Amino acid sequence: MKDMAQRALILSLFVLTVSQKAPAALIQTQHTVMAAVGEQACLNCQLMKSKDVHQVTWQKILPDRESNVATYNKYLKKLLNADFQGKVELIDAGLQNSSILIRNVTEEDEGCYRCMFNTYPDGTLIATTCLKLYELHGPVLHVRESNFSEEVIVFCSATGRPAPTVTLSVLHQKLNFSTHSFKNTNGTVTVYTTCVLRRSYDNSTQVECEVQVPSVPLKKDSVMIPAVQLSSEDGSKIDTGSNDAGITLVIAAVVIVSLVVLLFCLLCFLRRKLLNRIRRTLR
Repeated sequence: MKDMAQRALILSLFVLTVSQKAPAALIQTQHTVMAAVGEQACLNCQLMKSKDVHQVTWQKILPDRESNVATYNKYLKKLLNADFQGKVELIDAGLQNSSILIRNVTEEDEGCYRCMFNTYPDGTLIATTCLKLYELHGPVLHVRESNFSEEVIVFCSATGRPAPTVTLSVLHQKLNFSTHSFKNTNGTVTVYTTCVLRRSYDNSTQVECEVQVPSVPLKKDSVMIPAVQLSSEDGSKIDTGSNDAGITLVIAAVVIVSLVVLLFCLLCFLRRKLLNRIRRTLR
């Protein structure tokens, strides 16, 4: 028993001595895996050259240490660390290709993981893949009246991981807007954009807000800003569009009446002239 323990210790020291970071061409893995909060993520490592592998181990790299996640050896034995039970599954248990599935990912699962192929005589070959989370909530778009009836203040915000981009736009109009952000306790970032929009006197204006984070489809929302409403002397609102139509009708009526009066006067003049000629003829 003592000899076996010594041999095991010597073998462990040998493995630690020859452990090395595998060349990029030797182990194929994604440098970064993106996953949405609450979904699942798959991390995979594959040897590109056949090796005599005795054991494959997955570790999570913590700030102060490495924590074993799962192990698979040549005797077809799987071992999952108790801390990862129900969270991680060794779905591709092989000595040349290995994958772990992380379920219902949260910010605690974010970070880098090592896949370690314990080979002979090359020692332990290591590759690293990192899990990054993303999420996007919004956009939230609303409009507030300003101190001037011709202007409104438009706000649009979104919360995400990493920090989302928030863009306000109006067709055929360039906006001057300000953007601010703050970090939340759960690691997400809230970004909000504000602009002052000058309202149209003729038509309603459509304002659109677009928000996005990497790896997530763009999301957008829009709102219609009504045209400026002018106030009459009694304080009631006058729609500029209907007012213009009323003025047009009045002008048209005046023109028509003027033409009728002019035509009537012309007929009277001609009639009088005709009567005068008849009287001269009779004399």
